[in-house]
Amino acid sequence: MQFKDIVGQDLLKKELPELMQENRLAHALLFLGKEGTGALSLALAFSQFVVCEKVNRNKAGVDAPSLFGEALPDVAPVLLSDSCGVCPACLKAAAYVHPDIHFSYPVVTKKPGTAPLSTDYITEWRDFIKSYPYGNVYDWLQFIGAENKQGNITANECNEIIRKLNLKSFESEYKILVMWLPEYLGNEGNKLLKLIEEPPPNTLFILVAENESLILQTILSRCQLVKVPWLENADIENALITRHKTPAPTARQVAGVSEGNYREALQQVQHADEDWQGLLREWLNAIMRTGPIAQIKWVDEMSKLGREKQKQFLRYFNHLLEQAVRISAFGDHPQGLALLESMGEKDRDFALRLNRLVGIEQHQAIIGELDNAAYYIERNANAKMLFQALTIKLYHIIQDKIVFLTD
Repeated sequence: MQFKDIVGQDLLKKELPELMQENRLAHALLFLGKEGTGALSLALAFSQFVVCEKVNRNKAGVDAPSLFGEALPDVAPVLLSDSCGVCPACLKAAAYVHPDIHFSYPVVTKKPGTAPLSTDYITEWRDFIKSYPYGNVYDWLQFIGAENKQGNITANECNEIIRKLNLKSFESEYKILVMWLPEYLGNEGNKLLKLIEEPPPNTLFILVAENESLILQTILSRCQLVKVPWLENADIENALITRHKTPAPTARQVAGVSEGNYREALQQVQHADEDWQGLLREWLNAIMRTGPIAQIKWVDEMSKLGREKQKQFLRYFNHLLEQAVRISAFGDHPQGLALLESMGEKDRDFALRLNRLVGIEQHQAIIGELDNAAYYIERNANAKMLFQALTIKLYHIIQDKIVFLTD
């Protein structure tokens, strides 16, 4: 993967190559970015950049080897912004088969009675990151058929990492370990401390994480932090249009709802034809007007949609509530008017209706409940029980101020 393949993150795509070429490269880096920001993609592109033959020749001040082996005059290195993509090292790195780039990631036991290792799933891993470079751990575990099993990075995996990184490099000047989601590394991760603190020469650790608080503090303190921010809406919108041929109005709406998460944007595009607003209107009317029978019917239909669609619906409702809060807070301020102008007509009308239905405190309470519901859906909660409980909670939150939502 090359930096040019990554959505947005222009500042990091400029700074990371400079780290390498200006000899400011720490031996342990932690790419910290939430799901959908492209942290893993940046780590993969950086790994390819580090082993790229053109980059390494340029760093040494030599643009190309002499055909007949005679000495070449020193050439001042010019900072490169990306790997060449065509040298043998780049071709291997792009196919995730470079012998000096190793991978570690959460896995489950493949054969009963054997300790799970990342290499057990290396073929699946290569296919996964080619197809889903912005995927999350749920996507990965489903991809390998883990079902409801919890993925882990085990003590045996740590021993395997130590063994690999103590070998001589095969082709590149560097040996690289890319560990995806060190949050799944328990206390057994302390096995790696000595290796991280005193690595063999030209050994590079790249950890890619989403939640800093779940990483072993002993490992965290030994890494140089690279913060990967949320993507800009404009970058997501442009990527959806140019890479996925998404119609511009849909791309703009999806970019707003996804809130910097490109994985979420891709999921939204897949379900762009869903009438989330109609489903939301039906739910709110069932909660506040038509009563228990309508609520049970709605909950039953929602529970059949599947987990991804349920999450999309909750995210849509959450987005509308957040927009409604901003509209209420800004009022007639130019920022508020600009926000109204940027929203689609149907969403704008619905957000204004929500502001007549509930106040800011109620908005915030509902947003909290929706966040909790999405969290439990991600962890395989019973959808029927969850949405029934959510329906009751929403009734108690908004019952003091009722405006019926109609077409």
